[in-house]
Amino acid sequence: MAQREALKQLQARLAERLQAARTEEGRAGWLAVEAEGAGFLFPLQQAGEIFPMVDILPLAHTRPWFCGVANLRGGLHGVVDLASFLGLRAAPPSEASAREGARLIAFNPALRALCALRVDAMAGLRHAEDLVALPNDTARPAFAPHQWRDSGGRLWQEVDLAELAASDTFVSIAAEAASA
Repeated sequence: MAQREALKQLQARLAERLQAARTEEGRAGWLAVEAEGAGFLFPLQQAGEIFPMVDILPLAHTRPWFCGVANLRGGLHGVVDLASFLGLRAAPPSEASAREGARLIAFNPALRALCALRVDAMAGLRHAEDLVALPNDTARPAFAPHQWRDSGGRLWQEVDLAELAASDTFVSIAAEAASA
């Protein structure tokens, strides 16, 4: 019971910090998350609400990374497992084996994408002045424009949620037909 209260308090503090960071002028800010051990940064202006894991209704004939649909505050959202989508794991973990820290990050409603990304854990907020941009020496998808390194040496991949929502690969959730 005490752990549940502590988790609720942490979520409330994170939500307050997220709202405060969104209103700060002139500072690039990201919501930091983890998926399959890798660090990712979502622009605060593009990230929506953070939800605990909820029941997800799987849909037949969809790609392995598409978990299904979930009711988030009365709206149906498609749920994509970030690590599976990026090829970091073969398929989303089963509900029974999902880690307790897993969360759903909804896209900001302004993006007009009723979607949420399943991530393994939250890692707080990050600001540009706390990170060092790495050179773009390899081809990346438009939704992954920059990589950053923090003072502890950890690598973070920026994920532009607006570009991701517009990506043909991301919106093509139908499974490919099996070859005969």
